[in-house]
Amino acid sequence: MPVETVLIGRVTRAQGVHGELRVTPFTYDPKRYEELREVILQADAQTRRRFAVHQAKVQADAVYLALEGIHDRNLAETFRGWEVRIDRKDVRPLAEGWYYFELEGLRVYDREDDLGVLKQVVATGANDVYVVEGPRGQVCVPALKSVVQEVDLAQGVMRVMLPPGMLEDDEKS
Repeated sequence: MPVETVLIGRVTRAQGVHGELRVTPFTYDPKRYEELREVILQADAQTRRRFAVHQAKVQADAVYLALEGIHDRNLAETFRGWEVRIDRKDVRPLAEGWYYFELEGLRVYDREDDLGVLKQVVATGANDVYVVEGPRGQVCVPALKSVVQEVDLAQGVMRVMLPPGMLEDDEKS
C-alpha cells in the first residue's frame, strides 16, 4: 500500500496570540518547512485537515507555523499533539539512498528465498536494521552494502544476501 502522506513533525503547543503553532520537526532539514505551501494536520486515522501555509519560521529546535484559517491562540491550542504531514508528492527526493517510509512494505528476498515484508527500519547508530516479518518469523537484516544487494522501489522488492548462519535453518545445517 503506497504511502499517501508523510509525517514531518508534531504540534507541541500554540505560540503567541495570533494562532501560530510550535512544531517539533521530524526532519534532518527543518528549513524545508519554509518551502511548504500546504500541510495536513492529523489527530488520528479519521481526523485530518489541510491548511495553506501562510508563514514558517525555523528557530533552534522548533518550527513556528502560521496557517490559513488559524488566527487565535485558542484555536491553535486545539491542534496540540496533532501530527504535521505533507503529501507524498511534496517530499524532496534524496540525493542518495531512501526514506524509511519508501522501504517499509517492500518484499525482501535472500537470494530466491522469500523472507517476508519489511515492517520497520530501526536506527541503531552504527547502521540501520530492517525488521522483516514473514514465513520464518521476524528476521533482522543489517542495512549494510555488503548485505543489501538491490532495492527496487518500482517493483516493491529488496534483494539481500544474508551472511551464513543468520537464519535458524542455516545454523541447523
